[in-house]
Amino acid sequence: QIDIGGVALLRAAAKNFAHAAAVCRPDQYHAVTEALRSGKGQLPTLLARQLAVAAFELTSRYDTAISGYLVAGDGGAAASAELPERLSASIRKRQALRYGENPHQRGAWYVPDAGPVRGLGTLIQWQGKELSYNNLLDVDAAVRCLLGFDEPACAVVKHHSQCGLACAGTSQDAYERAHACDPESAFGGIVGLNRPVDAALARLLTATFLEVVAAPEIAAEAAAFFAKKPNLRVVTLEWPAQAPREPEWRHILGGWLVQDPDTAAWDPQRLSVATKRAPTSQEQADLQFAWQAATHVLSNGIVLARDRATVGIGQGQPSRVGSVRLAIAKAGERGRGAVAASDGFFPFPDGIALLAGAGVTAVIQPGGSIRDAEVIAAADAAGLAMWMTGVRHFRH
Repeated sequence: QIDIGGVALLRAAAKNFAHAAAVCRPDQYHAVTEALRSGKGQLPTLLARQLAVAAFELTSRYDTAISGYLVAGDGGAAASAELPERLSASIRKRQALRYGENPHQRGAWYVPDAGPVRGLGTLIQWQGKELSYNNLLDVDAAVRCLLGFDEPACAVVKHHSQCGLACAGTSQDAYERAHACDPESAFGGIVGLNRPVDAALARLLTATFLEVVAAPEIAAEAAAFFAKKPNLRVVTLEWPAQAPREPEWRHILGGWLVQDPDTAAWDPQRLSVATKRAPTSQEQADLQFAWQAATHVLSNGIVLARDRATVGIGQGQPSRVGSVRLAIAKAGERGRGAVAASDGFFPFPDGIALLAGAGVTAVIQPGGSIRDAEVIAAADAAGLAMWMTGVRHFRH
């Protein structure tokens, strides 16, 4: 299935563009024929050069697709102890955006040039203003928060930060509980749902100002409610079966950072009870939910949760105790009887003391601090139960 001759001819013609035109796409036909007519059989040098560039770009993408296919067939980087020495990606523009993060920045949305369409590449916009660069970042964050939940779940995201996450028996209940975590921050936010949206939920969603609603499906009756909010962006996408497993790229000055995605799953076998008191069965369920929510907040991340819903989130603070204070402030009285998850270890016992004072009853954290003994002693003194996971989930 790997073509040899066609690719070789295109490369040869492109290399010899001063004397040959490498026409590789049907959408080039009109420009070429018009140029030949007006030039009496000769192409302008500039057009010939542009055709050559397009041909080399095409053959380059073709080679990248072949190498990617062969690597995947051998297990690829996932089977290797190290990431590859060289990486390349071929992407194409799906949509020009009005601007990037700010109006003075250009922006565009790209998707893989080959292979199956997945994730946000399956997105369909049904109504509303044009999707922005920031909208797409937030939709991605909301969908990632929901991966791994089998029951109806809802995530509210604002400025790429989680404002609330909840599971419930129905999507309507999940939204109400997620929104209640931080309704002030949710204003103008993005709502992601892992179940189809019906009319009752659409009525509820349109009762507040939102930028985007994303779900696997929108019922016809729900669409009628959304139509009353013409600026609200309503999108659907094919729900991913699992979290992405391809390498993650981050651009830095003069280069890129590449890492495996954070796919460390919940593993009960790695849990250890660090305190004198073990978590109750209710606390265990809430700790597992809080831990999953904490993997999607910015470090330093602290999540307070109760009955499989977040009630307070502290994130993005330079100190962990600062995130503890923020989570407690957001939760208020709802923090009493809640559990807490921390994406990294507690470097000092001060965070535990604050959580206990706010009424938190149990904590889950990776452990690994040189002051773990002091942290555990503080938890024991307050009667808290503590699970240690041995796995951290930093997200910068």
